[in-house]
Amino acid sequence: MPFVTVGQENSGPISIYYEDHGAGRPVVLAHGWPLSGASWERQVVALLNAGFRVITYDRRGFGASSRPATGYDYDTLVADLDTLMTELDLRDATLVGFSMGGGEVARYVGTHGVDRLASVVFMSAVPPFLLHTDDNPEGAPPELFSGLQAQIAADRPGWLSHLFQDFYNADVFGGTRISDAAIQSSWNIAAAGSAIGTWELVTSFSHTDFRDDLATVTVPTLVIHGDADRIVPFEISGRRTHEMIPGSRLEVIAGAPHGMGWTHADEVNKVLINFLAE
Repeated sequence: MPFVTVGQENSGPISIYYEDHGAGRPVVLAHGWPLSGASWERQVVALLNAGFRVITYDRRGFGASSRPATGYDYDTLVADLDTLMTELDLRDATLVGFSMGGGEVARYVGTHGVDRLASVVFMSAVPPFLLHTDDNPEGAPPELFSGLQAQIAADRPGWLSHLFQDFYNADVFGGTRISDAAIQSSWNIAAAGSAIGTWELVTSFSHTDFRDDLATVTVPTLVIHGDADRIVPFEISGRRTHEMIPGSRLEVIAGAPHGMGWTHADEVNKVLINFLAE
């Protein structure tokens, strides 16, 4: 199992697990919260078949990566990503960020620039800024996010069951576009993750302002979002990200939920591969 070491906590190293498959131009997939790189399985197969080199990794705290008690802010998460990009010496790569992974894409560009990048993709992503402030009236109130953290602290496994119902719009797509077993698989991945990381990352993805980062994006950009996203609504995220990045391409998947990479995999993969091939 391949790992890169990104730090140290007391007596143990902090290691990030990754998978590196195929050949061709590299595509790096940054997963959403509270999942792992395994959540990309329906994209990995399609991208490999299309002739791309595909790299997935598990964010610290999740999947096979270390579960430290610290480092769940975006600057540290992006430092982890940069270590991976540097270790693999990736060039002419596309960074694809799903949900909170879209924040890593934005902050990576804002911090490290685009020298290693050919393009970027924001998929159901949290940028530009989810929190309501005086200069961001479209954001959600802070009480929403503190309430989420209270539910996670009280009964994280139970709360995760409710999360994935809305993550996949299971009342609409359960039994047709997604099976109970696939939803259970997502629960298993999330429940095995760091309890501390799950709680801490709510503050990270809700309180981090990516607007200045988006202003630095100068490579071709795809914004792909479902118009039935109950977790990160299109109007406060995907629409605004598209408007903030001149020349970006917007693809709205009709009826798709937050977890459209599974429920609408064929539609998502077609849009993604067409963009990568341009």
